[in-house]
Amino acid sequence: MRRFLCLGLLCCLLLGLVPLAAAQPEPRSSNTDTGHALLETLDADSYRDKGEAITALLQSDDERAREWLQALLDGRLQRTDDGRFVVVLDNSGRNWPVEDALTGEALGEMSRRDLDRIGINNALRNQLRSAIAVVDLYSPNVERRRSSADRLLGEVDEELFDTLTPLIEEAEDDYVRRRLAQAVAIYQTENGEMAGVEALSGSLHPRARVALNRAANGDDPVVADAARAALASVEQKLKINRGVETLYFGLSLGSVLVLAAIGLAITFGVMGVINMAHGELMMLGAYTTWMMQQLLPGQPGLALVLSIPAGFLVAALAGIAIERSVIQFLKGRPLETLLATFGISLILQQLVRTVISPLNRTVITPEWMSGSLVINDALSLTLNRMFVLGFALLVFVGLMLIMRRTRLGLEVRAVTQNRAMARSMGIRATRVDILTFALGSGVAGLAGVALSQLTNVGPNLGQNYIIDSFMVVVFGGVGNLWGTLVAGLSLGVINQILEPWAGAVLAKIIVLVFIILFIQKRPRGLFPQKGRAAEG
Repeated sequence: MRRFLCLGLLCCLLLGLVPLAAAQPEPRSSNTDTGHALLETLDADSYRDKGEAITALLQSDDERAREWLQALLDGRLQRTDDGRFVVVLDNSGRNWPVEDALTGEALGEMSRRDLDRIGINNALRNQLRSAIAVVDLYSPNVERRRSSADRLLGEVDEELFDTLTPLIEEAEDDYVRRRLAQAVAIYQTENGEMAGVEALSGSLHPRARVALNRAANGDDPVVADAARAALASVEQKLKINRGVETLYFGLSLGSVLVLAAIGLAITFGVMGVINMAHGELMMLGAYTTWMMQQLLPGQPGLALVLSIPAGFLVAALAGIAIERSVIQFLKGRPLETLLATFGISLILQQLVRTVISPLNRTVITPEWMSGSLVINDALSLTLNRMFVLGFALLVFVGLMLIMRRTRLGLEVRAVTQNRAMARSMGIRATRVDILTFALGSGVAGLAGVALSQLTNVGPNLGQNYIIDSFMVVVFGGVGNLWGTLVAGLSLGVINQILEPWAGAVLAKIIVLVFIILFIQKRPRGLFPQKGRAAEG
């Protein structure tokens, strides 16, 4: 009996110990305790105490600091009724999904009435942005480090100055090191220090110029004189960069004119046809690019690459149809070909409006053609125009090779110089006319493919370039490819120089008057064609 009594007493003791052990809370890790203490300081009543807590969090080595600072800035760091800190994942609706700020554990959804947001003011928001930028300087991601260094320009205060100064030498990335040095120099300049003015001399960043302007109007005459000298140096560099930018935009505009005019130069030089439908052939090439993107959704790069041969083929076939149906019956009558092709241009425009739409269509630019190539803080070159410029040069080189290295090119040059003599030598001039018109029309289609990356695609796309194309052909010399290249690029640069002070319309008028006066002196253009074209 005693044995059973002892055994029962032992079982009771064991059963009582089990729930007691289960009820005991798990001990917190030191990392969790430290993080909770840091977050506790953020939930202070005074904004000043919160600012000190942000600084303490920044100086801590806690890897969660960046996430907490960003959540606090976004208003997503909140506290529950039982004192737990949580991060709101989505603050839309009544119930918000949250996760534990310390462990990252998903806690499901909580009513927003059960949460208390940690409030901040504008001064703390600025401090948080700077603090996040400093944390991002240690990120393994290069782009994040660079963007954080950019955000620090003009945002440095006394505390950040002490923090950033030793980081300048530690930075491994030259871009980050240069940006940090500029951020520190801006702070020194705004505080009237000569070292900052000397460091910013020649800097093209807008925030640096703002700091130098303030220093130039400061009370210290020595610093003010140095700041004015630095601003003069900066202004000189800005003029050079603006000139380079104007030249770049002029060349990119000129490359479009070259693409638009080079096909016209071939057909005009060989056949003597004034093709007013040339702009609509460009329009067909642009619409081909748009159609390819509809057939290949989500792949704009592949669609653009395939549009190059497709745009050439569509425009070339349209050119053959125009030549066979109309132009072959009007040879030797330039005025009638002008009127006939003008009618064809109207038909093509109305056909596109009826079949597709009278509204403009947008062609998506591939990712590898988007953005800019940043040269410095005052100069960046857009990639789409750079690709168009390179594409125009490739088309030009391709046409030169065709004209110089192929039998078709030899026959085209022969017919251009003397059609009757070419016929007597056995060259079928009619076949040459067809192939030449197809080639010129196909190049117009390539121009449309390039234009689709610079502007919207619409029925009136070609009308904006047909007059300029004829001016390029006449200015460069009828039928001369080198003349077309030089004239197109030159007129593009001249237009870009004149437009800022004369306006787009007046600039075109000035260019037109210049070409008229030039032709009075050189009726055959910059590079006159020999043979039949010269005799005409």
